[in-house]
Formats: sequence, structure tokens, C-alpha cells
Amino acid sequence: MEVLPTYMDVEHSRAYIDQLYSNDSQKCFQAVSELKFAVIGSVREKGSIIEQGVVVRLLQILRAPDLDILLKTEVATVLNSLAKGLPEHAASLVQAGLLPVLWEQLEACVGGSGTSAYTQMILCCLRSVYRQGCAPPPPSWDHKLLTTLIQHGYHPPCNQECVANILAHACKVSRTCEQQQQLVDAGGADLVACMLCSPVSRVQLPALHCLAAMCYNNERVSSIIATKSYGGKAVPDLLVGLMARDRPQDMQLAAATSLTFLHRSGALSADDPKIIFKTLQCLVRMCRRDREVWERVEAANTLAYLTEVSTELQRTAAMTDHLIDTMNDYLKDTTSSTGASVPQGICGSPISCRQYDNPSTWPELMLEAALKVYASLSANDEDIRQRVIKTDGLMNTIVTSLSAACPPVQLAAVRCLHSLSRSVHTIRTTFQDHMVWRPLMTVLKTSNNEELVTVASSTLCNLLLEFSPSKEHILDQGAVEFLCGLTRRPHPGLRLNAVWALMNMAFQAEHRVKVSILHHLGTDQIFRLLSDTDVHILMKTLGLLRNLLSTKGHIDQIMQCHGKEIMQVIPNVKLQIAATFCISNLIWNVEEGAAERQNKLREMGVYKLLQNLMTTTDTALFDKVKIALQQFH
Repeated sequence: MEVLPTYMDVEHSRAYIDQLYSNDSQKCFQAVSELKFAVIGSVREKGSIIEQGVVVRLLQILRAPDLDILLKTEVATVLNSLAKGLPEHAASLVQAGLLPVLWEQLEACVGGSGTSAYTQMILCCLRSVYRQGCAPPPPSWDHKLLTTLIQHGYHPPCNQECVANILAHACKVSRTCEQQQQLVDAGGADLVACMLCSPVSRVQLPALHCLAAMCYNNERVSSIIATKSYGGKAVPDLLVGLMARDRPQDMQLAAATSLTFLHRSGALSADDPKIIFKTLQCLVRMCRRDREVWERVEAANTLAYLTEVSTELQRTAAMTDHLIDTMNDYLKDTTSSTGASVPQGICGSPISCRQYDNPSTWPELMLEAALKVYASLSANDEDIRQRVIKTDGLMNTIVTSLSAACPPVQLAAVRCLHSLSRSVHTIRTTFQDHMVWRPLMTVLKTSNNEELVTVASSTLCNLLLEFSPSKEHILDQGAVEFLCGLTRRPHPGLRLNAVWALMNMAFQAEHRVKVSILHHLGTDQIFRLLSDTDVHILMKTLGLLRNLLSTKGHIDQIMQCHGKEIMQVIPNVKLQIAATFCISNLIWNVEEGAAERQNKLREMGVYKLLQNLMTTTDTALFDKVKIALQQFH
């Protein structure tokens, strides 16, 4: 039962808060000291102090130029304690204007000693706010501010730890290419290289997080970081050393993450021993059942990203330490580990964003991670796909996950389905047995998540190939109308997938299907797609027209409305081949009405255009043009 404060406690609390506003610096100092001891270790007291509006007064004290540095240090200590409370406490501090004041004070400390207690406490307070994940990047994020912060990072370990954490979290909040580059330009890469060689692990770990945040999805920054060195060792080599088994587990994982991001940004190749033999092996090792849940999830997510595009890495990973079976363990771990705990600091690390605070969410996180790994492993190699598809209970898990209430799990399931859908055998057998088209169409029709719909529509393209037994079922679900509507979406990826799916649908399709496509798409939309600035959309639209024109039905309608537009494509050889193929279908001699269409095309200048293309040096285009010209009488 909670013990309520006595009347005297309330009065005493009110008294020292009143003294905060005293002009007597000694009384003010005493009040701040009492406030410090009141809030340290008490979440309830932190919330009470913030609610009473005390923060505004504390910030006034910090900005007062004539007040003693010891008083300001005590104030910074109180603010740091408040920031370490709940996330909403830190958010209230940010809303009260804490960050501009702290940055202002940090700049004022440049001329003083780097070991001063005040400087350290300002940095600690900034770190605490940023670790809560509620702070935006530093105001203006300019070169001067970054240089000031980095300058403090070369001082004692306490300062280094704070600076690394601030930079890592600030990058994580927005992680734009511009801010990553600004950080490097201000000396951030050199500072991180220095920190990696620190003998203090609490400096090295946030430095690794900072390094990962800087090079994520940034080719230019990653290429710069890969060439940096300290103590005669290049940064990639320093990272390999930090992945050694005698290092703390979170450090190994952070180093592997940094190397993964360097690889995915193009700074290190897939066949680099540091990637294929060190990074990959480290991540696979950390997926074992004897590791903490948070570590297994982070390792699997990073491994999925590492192997997402490289066939070589996918094959190596699939053969390493029974990884496919290990991921199946993830699917079976439906309850949080008994006695498992989140290590100190992981809740606020840049890579986790507090997602491990609640153990009840761990099963979903493990499921999502496993599906991501299966998706990456199955992306390119058919043998791996067949090994994955035979995983006990996987297909049932995927089908169930497509209807999950958790969007990240849904997305991971669709990605896994997309990779597996590249297998002809799987489409003909396993997919049909599990009727995957049904939940997939539900996702497409009900989800507002653009990324999810993009991946799902890409999967649908494969399920609409002519050999797919799911094709008729998908048509019965209203796919034509849905896909035609998708071609009108602003996102080019969605438009491309929609046209691609319609192209597959129209290939050797029945007359009724083609009529339905023409009806729901409309001539105006066909024209817009033919005029699309995305060359891939234009090519697939031509492919759609080619499939629609492969038989007699509706050739005249397409000819009348869009014959001219077919030839209005940019001078691209692949496009010219596709367009010429369409022309051949229109004028094929054995088809009824071919003579009329030939005459119409002559009037439009198509015959002359084809004659001009006879000078091409591309043999494939030359052959197509020659065949087309031979059809003209």
C-alpha cells in the first residue's frame, strides 16, 4: 500500500520549491540541492516536480550569466535526473525548451576545462534526453554546433560516452543523408575511430552505435569511414577486432551491425573476408538459443539485412550452423524466456528504440525477425527456397501472419511469401495447397500501409503467371478492378507492380479477361501509363498492350485510341523492341482487318519510322523491325 506524505512533508516540499525563486544565491543553492535528493530515484517525484512547472525556473538559472557555476552544476544534475525518468518526463523537458538551453551552455563551456563538472553534467543531461528517443536532432544541426560537440568528445571517458550517445541517437531520429554527411564533415568519423580504440567499453559501445547510424544507407559517408584509421588500423579492421568472442556480446553485435551497414552501402564487398567470414559468422552465432531474446532478434534482423541482396552471402548463411533450423526455433518460441531480462541500457540503445521494454512483445519480434531471415535466404537460390519451404509449420505461420494485427509481422510475412513465390514448383504446389492468394488479396484490399501493399502487389505478379493455379481464384476476387485502380496511385512502385500484374494476367488470357482489363483501365489511363516518366512502367505498359493484342479481340479499339502513342516512346532500344512487337501484332497479315490497320499506320508515319530503324546496330531490334516491315503490303 502506498504511504501518503505527511502534512509536514508537503509543507517542506513547498518550502524548498519556493526558495528556488529566491534572489539569495545561497538559499537557491540549498533549494536545488534538496530538489536533487528528492528526485533522484523517485519516478513519482520527478513527475510531480515537472507538473509544478519547476523546469522553467531551472532553465532560467542555467541561462543567468551572473550565477555561480556550482549552482548551475546542481541544476544540470537535477535536469539530468528528471530526463532519466519516464519517456514522457523527458518529452516534457524538451517541450519546456531544455535542448536549446543545453546546447547554448555547451558552447559557452568550450573555453573552459573539458573536465569541469558542469560541462560533464550538461553532456550527461543531453545524453539522457536523447536516449529516451523523444528529442529531435540538435537545433539547426550546423557545423559549429557539431564541431563543438565533437571537440568535447576527445576529453575524458565520461564526456566521450555522452557525445557518442548523443550523436548516435540524434542520427537515429532522422538519419538523413545530409545530416550524416554534416557529421562526417565536422570530424565525426575521426572521433569515432578514436573512440573505437578506447580501453573503456562504455565508450566503445555508443561509438559503434554512432558509427552504424552514420553509415546506414549512405554510400558516400560509408566510403569515407572505410578509409579512416586510428593507431595504424583501418576502421573495418578495428570493427573486426571488436567482434572477437572475448568481447561483450552487445559490443560484438554492434560491431557486426556497423560492418553490415558498410557492406550494404557499398564500402565493403560481399566476398570481403571481413563480411563473409567474420560478420556473417558472428551474426549467425548470435542467433543461437543460448543468447538473450533481444540479442537473437537484433542479430537475426541484421543478418536478414546483410544477406538481402547477395546470392553468395545467402548461400553461405544457409550452410552455416544450421541457420534454417535455428530460425524455426524462433517460430516455436511463442512465450518470453523465463527469467530473461533486458540488459542495462539496451532499452534506449539506438538500434532498439525501446522495443524490448515489454517482454510480452518478444514473441512477435522473434517471429518478425525469423520471417525476414527466411525472406532474405530465399530471395535468389531455388535450392535454398526448397529447404526453407520444407521447414516444419512455416507455411501455416506465414498464412497466419498475413492476417496478424502487428503490421511489421504482416510485412515480414509478405516479404517471405514474395521470395518463395519466385519458385515455379512452390507456386504450383505449396501455395495452392495453402490458398495463399486468399489472405494476400485481403492484405491488398484492406491495408493502408504503402510498403506492405507494394510488396504484396509484387508477390501477386508472380501468382498471376500463366502456370499458376491461383490465377483463376485471384481473378474471381476482383483482381482486375483492384489492379486497374492501383495503376492510378502516385507511388511509382505501386503503378509498376499493378501494370506488371495486369500484363501477366493478360498473357494468353481468355477474351473476357482482356475485355475486363480494357473496361476497368480505360483509354485515358492507358495513355497516361504510356506517357509515364518511369521507363519501367512504360515498358510494362507496352508489354500489357502486346499481350492484349496477341489475338484478334480488341485490336481495332486499341489501334484507334493508342496506335500513335505506341510509337511515341523515348529512343530506348528495349522500348523500341517492345513497341515494334506491338506493331507486328497489329498488322499481322493472317488476321482479319490487317490491311486496314496497315493503311492507318502508314498514314500515321509508322512505316517510315520502321524504315529508319533499319539502320540500328542492335541485332534484336533489327530482326523485329524486319519482320514488321515484311507484313506491310
